[in-house]
Amino acid sequence: MSVTEQARSSSAAGAPTLEDFEADARAFLDANAEKRPEETFVWGQGSDDVSLFPEKTHEQEVADLAVSRAWAQTVFDAGFGWITGPTEYGGRGLSSDHQRIWARVAADYRTPSMSIYGIGLGMVAPTILAHATDEVKEAYLRRMWRGDIVGCQLFSEPSSGSDLASLQTRAVKDGDEWVLNGQKVWTSGAQVSDIGEIICRTDPDLPKHRGLTGFVVDMHAPGVEVRPLRQMTGGASFNEVFFTDVRVPDSHLLGDVNGGWTVALTTLMNERAAIGGGGGGLSLPQSTRLIEAARSAGKAGDPLVRQQLAEIVINERVAGYTNRRAMAKIAAGQLPGPEMSLGKLSLTANMVRTYEAVSSIFGPALVADTGAWGTFAWTQYLLGVPGMRIAGGSDEVMRNIIGERVLGLPKEPAPK
Repeated sequence: MSVTEQARSSSAAGAPTLEDFEADARAFLDANAEKRPEETFVWGQGSDDVSLFPEKTHEQEVADLAVSRAWAQTVFDAGFGWITGPTEYGGRGLSSDHQRIWARVAADYRTPSMSIYGIGLGMVAPTILAHATDEVKEAYLRRMWRGDIVGCQLFSEPSSGSDLASLQTRAVKDGDEWVLNGQKVWTSGAQVSDIGEIICRTDPDLPKHRGLTGFVVDMHAPGVEVRPLRQMTGGASFNEVFFTDVRVPDSHLLGDVNGGWTVALTTLMNERAAIGGGGGGLSLPQSTRLIEAARSAGKAGDPLVRQQLAEIVINERVAGYTNRRAMAKIAAGQLPGPEMSLGKLSLTANMVRTYEAVSSIFGPALVADTGAWGTFAWTQYLLGVPGMRIAGGSDEVMRNIIGERVLGLPKEPAPK
């Protein structure tokens, strides 16, 4: 019996059939949201914003979070929040088929953005479910999925970059608590987060991969300081976070002491699934925007531009198929693998192709604002691409993973 057939026949066990679930989902959304109008793109109309990172004031972030939180709570309380999650931690215990139906139906409605919860639910929550104590699972998972609290990921450090194993933030045992001291950097959403997943060094005498331990830390605890980092886009989407004698209960360990590398890999694979799983490049409306940009600039017949646009669309489609295979693997209960590195690298590679195509189309108008709609606005996209090439592991790290774990090539020589 297939997964779909199992889901269809599960009503006897108390779970709704797929048909009943879809009907319930549509009824809920009809009562609580507006239908999304059919979107058509017309050059010169609407917003020409194509930025990769939001550029919001703190007041805007707080206001947007309140709207997102209210919607998340409404969805969760109606039974559509954590559809596949274990019932003992607030999930509904349904199949991935039910989850796919919800995603498909919800896409037809205009609802608040849930991006502020992306890191917590896409990366931190799966790690808590896999490695945390029952106390921590019960304390946080339901609240995370209901939108009551926001989670962030605290991995990167100023001196370690993508080499996570070289991190230096220390955690020292003191009775039934751990005392944390150090600095993390490039932390998205730290300014509005309530908890964070942090990896610390707990034994400096062990090889660097083996002396790490994961924790869940209260972002409001004494000694936690969040400072925004201004980026070249003009916004502050990232933060540096300082920990000074921050106390974490021993119950908030993730996995075993000095077993943090395994914990970190769980998070990183889910991170690459979240970043790279969207299709490997631009959404269709943005691909359409590029084509219309070429027409507006009189470059639609330029063979170089046509080749650049064709490569973007082709690579987008191929990456999408690869990601579907990877998502099918996850749906079957397997952990995300190196395929997620392929998806993440495909995403950033297509971003590079995009700004190269835009440069060919607009030329100087890309860097000198002429006031023309849809031209200088692409500067925000270009300035955001370097950040995306680092987020979730740099392109260079992704190539090493693909070379070693997918192609079976020899490991990169270690520095002497």
